[in-house]
Amino acid sequence: MGKLTAEERPKIGALANEVKEMLQAELDQKRTTLQAAQIEAQLESEAIDVTMPGVYRLQGRTHPITSTVDRMIDIFVGLGYTVATGPEMETDYYNFEALNFLADHPARDMQDTLYLSDGNILRTHTSSVQIRYMEANEPPVRIIMPGRCYRRDTVDATHSAVFHQLEILAVDQGLTFTDLRGTIKIFLETMFGELPIRFRPSFFPFTEPSAEVDVQWRGRWLEVMGCGMVDPNVLKAVGYDPEVYTGFAAGLGIERIAMVLHQIDDIRRLYASDLRFLRQF
Repeated sequence: MGKLTAEERPKIGALANEVKEMLQAELDQKRTTLQAAQIEAQLESEAIDVTMPGVYRLQGRTHPITSTVDRMIDIFVGLGYTVATGPEMETDYYNFEALNFLADHPARDMQDTLYLSDGNILRTHTSSVQIRYMEANEPPVRIIMPGRCYRRDTVDATHSAVFHQLEILAVDQGLTFTDLRGTIKIFLETMFGELPIRFRPSFFPFTEPSAEVDVQWRGRWLEVMGCGMVDPNVLKAVGYDPEVYTGFAAGLGIERIAMVLHQIDDIRRLYASDLRFLRQF
């Protein structure tokens, strides 16, 4: 450009700018083409063929106790209940005293209850959760309490020192034994199908009146749970006025229901971790 005349410089300068713009446009277009090709190649290399069979991994099975608990919870949640839990190591107050167990009740004996060195116990039922929940919540109450329990029991085909319970509790104004019967009837018919159900008079320290519930299963009567109206003394222990509120409660052994549903002949099979047994479920 320095050797050009004054007349030539504007012409050559304009031409140089045209060449520069043309080359820049060509470079930009080539860069875009190369980037698109790179993205296309990357997409093709990372593509997943959804029609190819997957890699099989051996799946675990739901334990029959777990599946039975889940089934029960689904039923009661559908009836408007919520799940409540509590500690497995309990005090005598929550496990016995607040539930209206007298000081000389046989259940307090060493033969039935596992006492710890610090004076606490391993809970013998999930009823202790009822007291803890009612202390912290005002009526109305509708809860279910699944959980593990412990008793000094000789292990055989139908008994275990460690077992599972599910209890229900409802407290409100105007609840009657008819409400209890209806709730239990719906639960049992959902679990077992439509079948004869009977209530037999019984006794529990924390309910009055109390009853045992039987179902006619495979041609014979089978006891499946205990139930009753919450004793006024239990309501007083948690600060509820028994002149205003009434309630009902029921409890059942989860292993027993699981054994009936799956035709299991020995409760010890549920805890043996035998894969030949567990693969059936």
